[in-house]
Amino acid sequence: MADCKADAPDAAANGSGYLVHGIIAAIVVGAVLGGLAPEIGVRLKVVGELFLNALMLIVVPLVMFSMITGITGLGDVRRLGSLGRQTVVYYALTTSLAVLLGLGLVNVVRPGAHIPRGEELPGVAYRIEGTRVGLDRPLVYPRYDRRYQVALRDQEVHALLVQASGTELEVQEWLTADGEPAQPEATGQGLEVSLPVADKLKGKPRSAGAVLEEVVRGLIPRNIFAAMAETQVLPLIIFSLVLGAVLTTLGERGEPAIKLFEALNDAIMGIVHLIMKVAPLGILGLIAGRLGDAGGFAGFMPELIGLGKYFLTVVAGLTIHGLVVLPLILSVIGRRSPLVFARNMSTALLNAFSTASSSATIPLTLQGVRERNGISNRTASFVVPLGATINMDGTALYEAVAVLFIAQVYNVPLGAAAMVIVFLTATLASIGAAGIPEAGLVTMLIVLTAVNLPVEGVALLLTIDWLLDRVRTTVNVWGDAVGSGVVETLQERAATRG
Repeated sequence: MADCKADAPDAAANGSGYLVHGIIAAIVVGAVLGGLAPEIGVRLKVVGELFLNALMLIVVPLVMFSMITGITGLGDVRRLGSLGRQTVVYYALTTSLAVLLGLGLVNVVRPGAHIPRGEELPGVAYRIEGTRVGLDRPLVYPRYDRRYQVALRDQEVHALLVQASGTELEVQEWLTADGEPAQPEATGQGLEVSLPVADKLKGKPRSAGAVLEEVVRGLIPRNIFAAMAETQVLPLIIFSLVLGAVLTTLGERGEPAIKLFEALNDAIMGIVHLIMKVAPLGILGLIAGRLGDAGGFAGFMPELIGLGKYFLTVVAGLTIHGLVVLPLILSVIGRRSPLVFARNMSTALLNAFSTASSSATIPLTLQGVRERNGISNRTASFVVPLGATINMDGTALYEAVAVLFIAQVYNVPLGAAAMVIVFLTATLASIGAAGIPEAGLVTMLIVLTAVNLPVEGVALLLTIDWLLDRVRTTVNVWGDAVGSGVVETLQERAATRG
């Protein structure tokens, strides 16, 4: 039934084909430039930042105007109840499935079990010259980097490692156990290379209930303009829902305001069309700049290879969720063709990969589901902005895999109870994750402290997280789009029965 709806906007999709091809070309050219000539990539970074800023600039008015017009378009505001319930149930279900998939994969593959944890060298003599440490025999594992520290066992001082090469180590400042600067003796015997762990975690462990309480507190801001300035989308959605609902109760007095918001919403979408005319150039700058910051292929590829098993585990989980789980839900419950639906969302998905921001992609997600997939404005205006805030399937899956990876690296066993805590906190923390680049790293600290794992473990992931961030953001946006199709079908069935 709904398949014909998805096929109807083919003309619009074909008309935007040049943009899709332009974005693909920009990603390829940006990767080549940033990878082979990182200094050029860094210079192009400003172009990408301007493009991302332009998209973020319209997020707040777009979310508010779109949400208000969607609610006022419901007519009978009581219909909001079923729309809201179906949306929240869908988001809770898919996020839970994503976390379970991530937990299953990371327990089977165990990517962290192969990361070197360090080595103890009690019989090795060393000689210190400034920040360089010479050894009388080479390390067993020669490729330790900045994520590790060196401890002189006979002098009880330590320093973070810069790099290791054969029998020579380069370190940062020497410190005592209390963190005070130290000047060790020039020679000695016995040292240890290890992943640093603080004596105490930075902050108290947080339960799933505490995370939920924080999310609920964030629903009502003290100042709506402060929420706008900080792009706190969830409280803006709540405010817009209430404002739109109240406008529907004012009768003729509310009509001028409703028409104003409808006109403003159309104007914002017009700005979206203008911004997308320069999208390929901006995306080229984003990709080239990020690879340039990573030192090009020469600096990034060794890190990617070193964490290859972890990288593949995350990507495999995201791929299964994005290409199997969500399409199956869309086909069975949404009664829509996943291939047609995905093709019509291609511009939004490419933008999500390029910007690593689900919030910055809201304009294109709305455009894709409404203009090309035939989703009604009332459904899209509610489901998509809300999804960009609370529906983080990719982020939740990533956090579950990353936390268990860190536990495996530090050789900390997690039992069934800890797995349940990871499941709950990863699901809830993803709801509070901002739709901005690499926000998942911040919320991951919540999950780590919940199971008493060292927060320093996040440093293991920093060098390749920017690439994984793009993949998981694409899955987040795809989940929002699928949600609009599923909820639209459920709404149509309910209207038919009614």
